[in-house]
Amino acid sequence: MSGDIEGIGAAVTAGLAARAVEPAHGRASHGHTPRCLNCGTSLAGSHCHHCGQRADVHRSFGAIGHDLVHAIFHFEGKIWNTLPLLAWRPGDLTRRYIHGERARFISPLALFLFAVFLTYAILAMIGSGGGFGTALSKAADEQTRITAIKDSIQMEVDRIDGELAKAGLAEERRRALEAERDVLQQSATYLGVARARSQSERVADRAAGPPVLDDPRDQVATSADFISRNRIDTGVPFIDNGLKKAFANPALVFYKLQANAYKFAWALIPLSLPFMWLLFPFSRRFHAYDHFVFVTYSISFMLLLFVVVRLLNLTILGEVATFLAMLYVPFHMYRQLRGAYRSSRFGAFVRASLLLFFSLFTVIWFMLLLLALGISG
Repeated sequence: MSGDIEGIGAAVTAGLAARAVEPAHGRASHGHTPRCLNCGTSLAGSHCHHCGQRADVHRSFGAIGHDLVHAIFHFEGKIWNTLPLLAWRPGDLTRRYIHGERARFISPLALFLFAVFLTYAILAMIGSGGGFGTALSKAADEQTRITAIKDSIQMEVDRIDGELAKAGLAEERRRALEAERDVLQQSATYLGVARARSQSERVADRAAGPPVLDDPRDQVATSADFISRNRIDTGVPFIDNGLKKAFANPALVFYKLQANAYKFAWALIPLSLPFMWLLFPFSRRFHAYDHFVFVTYSISFMLLLFVVVRLLNLTILGEVATFLAMLYVPFHMYRQLRGAYRSSRFGAFVRASLLLFFSLFTVIWFMLLLLALGISG
């Protein structure tokens, strides 16, 4: 089931990308009158007045690079018209695009898809930064390794117990098997795998909870071991089965989280739209399309800002860039709200504060979605 859901996510992402960057196809037409090679319309200039394609179609190697850049960016001036406004006057960009001034700017959906692809590529090449993501990945690998060792030890202990249960076993052989079992159990204890506990010990363990550690690697491993030891049951078979698989192979779950974040990044938009409606409840001036443009441009900017900051983190300006970006994010929300919706200063300030709070909820719901997809497979 999870494979089908992941396939849907990948298909939607690919479909959105194709829809955003692929022009409509038409029939090729030839004759004495010059016709557009894309849609067959008679030409009266350097561009087709019906589909906008150039009359002069190049078949050179350099045209491949031009087509690639144009397909992603529509680079012919649009990028330079869009990014400065998106960075400093996002409200003007949003309002002008909503009101029909669209030929000058990159569409919000195309910009969002490019930002997602760029973010994924940067993270794949240089990581998320701060060492936290790397630490979690190493912790997941370590916990997977410990779980595998635990399973192999348990299988060996079960084999020894089965042999000890046989009748007529020589006393010398029995002592040897018992000594071997003790060594295995001591090894399991050394690895942090507790042996069977009484019910009272489990209750006390649950009440105390896992210890809070400074190292995220140790925290993940300790928390995973705590849950696996105490066998916390939610009462929902689907969730319990998913948790069992997750703590048996956390490295796989961590990989799925990363992959699903790329496939389902588009889900941030519909998750954000209800919160935008709450900022302007029952308003007839603004429609769902207006909120869609606002949200898509806003998320695109945040992703691009993250990429810039991540690259600057590779230099001595990393800490300064991170600090300035954290200050600029709420200011950017304020400017976009004030410019796009023509709000007063006070109204934009209040809504920007609420929007910042709503954004945290959106990210939490998105992470919960990714976690559910990760443990469902």
